[in-house]
Amino acid sequence: MVAPSDFEYHEEPVPSLKDGEVLVRTLYVSFDPAMRAFLNDRPSYVAPQKVGEVMRAGAIGQVVESRSAAFAAGEFVQGGFGWQDYSQFDGAQPAATKISGSQPLPTYLGALGGTGLTAYFGLLEVGKLTAADTVVVSGAAGATGSSAVQIAKIKGARTIGIAGGAKKCRWLTAELGADAAIDYKSEDVAARLAHHCPQGIDLYFDNVGGTILEAAIGNMKSKGRIALCGMISGYNDDQPQPGPSNLFQLIARQVRMEGFLVFEWLARFDEARREMEEWMASGQLRSFEDIQEGFENIPKTFMRIFAGDNVGKQMLKIADPV
Repeated sequence: MVAPSDFEYHEEPVPSLKDGEVLVRTLYVSFDPAMRAFLNDRPSYVAPQKVGEVMRAGAIGQVVESRSAAFAAGEFVQGGFGWQDYSQFDGAQPAATKISGSQPLPTYLGALGGTGLTAYFGLLEVGKLTAADTVVVSGAAGATGSSAVQIAKIKGARTIGIAGGAKKCRWLTAELGADAAIDYKSEDVAARLAHHCPQGIDLYFDNVGGTILEAAIGNMKSKGRIALCGMISGYNDDQPQPGPSNLFQLIARQVRMEGFLVFEWLARFDEARREMEEWMASGQLRSFEDIQEGFENIPKTFMRIFAGDNVGKQMLKIADPV
């Protein structure tokens, strides 16, 4: 398990800007399970985090000073600014995008940010969601999972969420409108899936992997689909977990299982956000954020997503806009 002691604080002067550069003050920092994979010295879809460098993370900031015609002081921007108070970037490079919407700033790290977009494309493009589907979402009380549950319901699907603890399960049904919820901490997930999905699962949106993925495979409908978004259950293991023991069921039931990265649909992010903003305006989609505060609490806040302490999108507020 990663720990706060794996990180250290470092202070240095804010640099002077060169022509074309932009200086941003960080307001909100995003925390995502994938950041844990950056700390492993092994191949992934991005290079490992280098020891001694600023920890990578998505963030929202405000332009403090600009020597670029593309950005003006006071504008709000989103980018990979990392765990730091201030950051600078070349305004001619795609290091940041402007936030021009009318929703509260944290929403653009939550339901309208990478997590909401991951749920959107994972369900609609990878999972080929239809209104006739029975959908199961693991990690359903987390950032991506809570968006996935809501999008599945918006599209008319019967939706079951899996989460840890009775409180989170009540939240899934009462707040998100899930048709049922399964508490993996106190219930037999495979048995409860069989109960809630007697005809089988059409679409399983997986955020956790491990034994819950195995339980879902055992309850898939013929020609079902599995969208592999994440596998947080094994991110902190000393040794890789054994694979599901029932993979033959993918053959026997002709199930398609596909991993995906949301960046594949980068060109369609604006299109997706417009639709999701319409859902928010109509009250169908809500963004749930767990916002901690204080720069010194960044490492401890990172730990919350592995302890299951967050409900919705985990982030931390560093500063107020001016």
